[in-house]
Amino acid sequence: MKPTLELKLGQHLTITPQLQQAIRLLQLSSLELQQEIQEALETNPLLEEEESITLDKTDQSLDADFTPDTDLEATDDRMDHVGPSENDISPEDHEWQQANDFTSSSTSNRADGDDLPDLESRNSAPESLRDHLEWQLHMTPMSARDLEIAYTLIDSINDDGYLSTTIEDIAETVSHDLPKDEPVEIEEVEAVLHQVQNFDPLGVGARDLAECIQIQLRQLPTDTPWLDAARSLATTENLATLARRDSNLLKKLTKLSNDELQGAVSLIQAMNPRPGAGVNAPQAAYVIPDVIVRKYKGIWRVELNGEVSPRLRVNEFYHGMINTDQAGKDKKYLQEQLQHAKWFIKSVNSRNDTLLKVARTIVDRQRAFFDHGPEAMKPLVLHDIAEAVEMHESTISRVTTNKYMLTPRGILELKYFFSSHVSTSDGGTCSATAIRSLIRKLVEEESPDKPISDSKIAKLLEAEGINVARRTVAKYRESMNIPPSSQRKALV
Repeated sequence: MKPTLELKLGQHLTITPQLQQAIRLLQLSSLELQQEIQEALETNPLLEEEESITLDKTDQSLDADFTPDTDLEATDDRMDHVGPSENDISPEDHEWQQANDFTSSSTSNRADGDDLPDLESRNSAPESLRDHLEWQLHMTPMSARDLEIAYTLIDSINDDGYLSTTIEDIAETVSHDLPKDEPVEIEEVEAVLHQVQNFDPLGVGARDLAECIQIQLRQLPTDTPWLDAARSLATTENLATLARRDSNLLKKLTKLSNDELQGAVSLIQAMNPRPGAGVNAPQAAYVIPDVIVRKYKGIWRVELNGEVSPRLRVNEFYHGMINTDQAGKDKKYLQEQLQHAKWFIKSVNSRNDTLLKVARTIVDRQRAFFDHGPEAMKPLVLHDIAEAVEMHESTISRVTTNKYMLTPRGILELKYFFSSHVSTSDGGTCSATAIRSLIRKLVEEESPDKPISDSKIAKLLEAEGINVARRTVAKYRESMNIPPSSQRKALV
């Protein structure tokens, strides 16, 4: 075969480093984006953040960035000069004014200090239940023998606050560390356990749910309504019957009337079944909205949250050094950093433009939700938004992941506005989010004595023209953490 030369013309997409950076910034959350921008500002001398413009009467470069708050601050500054002159102030008033100035100054200094981040509490490890109990143990007078028992008990308490081993095992464990002629008795462990059970949180160190509730009931005032009835109800057998919602058997076991049983159940439900969970609670995850939705003159407007992505620009000083002799051997380095800075600014701006375009399209498609609530949510999928903004579905998926929108109805993830559809009797479609809202509304309006079942909910939705099966209703109900009708029924 004779070798030949051929010339072909074609197009293909190359994933350049710039495109990779743009894609990576597009899928970052607001907190991750702030960290990325901060890292870029620290590593690239050609990149800097634009400073906010201060009010100056002689400055003619004012633009639309000014807000009414700036004018109000300026008005307040001018009003500070309106008042009596020093010659008109008496000596007593002058001393009083100096005292107020000193107090205001010290208060301002304290306020400034309060605004500083508490680095110690933010960076320190969260306190565990064991640390919390040992801290109280150090303040409790005990003998060395009882202290060893208490430490062993605390080590055997799980994260929910319950004792995970038996008293006999505790006594045997402690006895191994003591002389053979001084074994630990069961009564000693019981006495120390009783002291540990008086620690905070109330109910810690209990061996079962009944004992946990009894410990908390003992701390209530003696004149608490239905306290005696609650104590008689808080036994292992009665609580198991209560979980089955068998009111007739409960009244037979406790010899309580309907009113007494209802009061005792209400008091028991106010107790904490997992006392240790409050101490080991995970740290709150803060959400910063990427876009803000407001209604202005009857029109829903969408704008970016300026606190998420600061304005970036190229440093003019270093930029000017590139074309001068001052750069010297650093000229090549400055040129590379200049190119990186331009790429980064372009990627951030592209991310913001894409996010704003997608958010506006979502608000436009779901305008009924903002006007009337979740029941008016329309079916929406990624393909619908991709067609509207002329982008690929993968891009829409990246834009809407871990991005949040501040609305009059709360902070919602952009993914919240996407849901599948269910056919209606008139040939239309209904959003799954709207169906969930209708199910929640029906459950909230039901009678506590006769809650409606999933089959009844399906029939009620069918009467509204929404065709859903019973298992679909059960799936939506479970996704909203709504218990079944047998558990929603009032006890008495």
